[in-house]
Amino acid sequence: MAAAKTTAETPAAPSVNALKGSFDKTVTALKDINAHSKKNLDAVVASVTAAAKGAETVGAATVAYSKKSFGDHVAAAKTLTRAKTVQEALDLQADFAKSAFETYAVEMTKMVELVSVSAKDTVSPLSARFATVVEHVRSARPI
Repeated sequence: MAAAKTTAETPAAPSVNALKGSFDKTVTALKDINAHSKKNLDAVVASVTAAAKGAETVGAATVAYSKKSFGDHVAAAKTLTRAKTVQEALDLQADFAKSAFETYAVEMTKMVELVSVSAKDTVSPLSARFATVVEHVRSARPI
């Protein structure tokens, strides 16, 4: 009976070993895919977090500028009401317009910088993951 069992197991052994090897490779591949997916999800979370932070920063800067601008307009209107002549009123208005435009130009430059930094911070985690995937594909490609 033992000889029959050995005879039956011998031809099946290579198939069992091949099946076991395939199963082990599949499990390893699934673990790698899972780790890769987790890194991708972490990159998306970091990207969304950076985008939210950037939007908050830009929003706060916009509110601060709006408050300052409103205050400047109110002060200019008060000053304008004290003008004694039409020429004085025109001069005050021209000075205010020039000052308001210069302030606007400075603020818009700051806004562009804030948006640029925010965009860079938002894209950076995803870009890093993409570079990793490209490198992985290149290293797996046959020569």
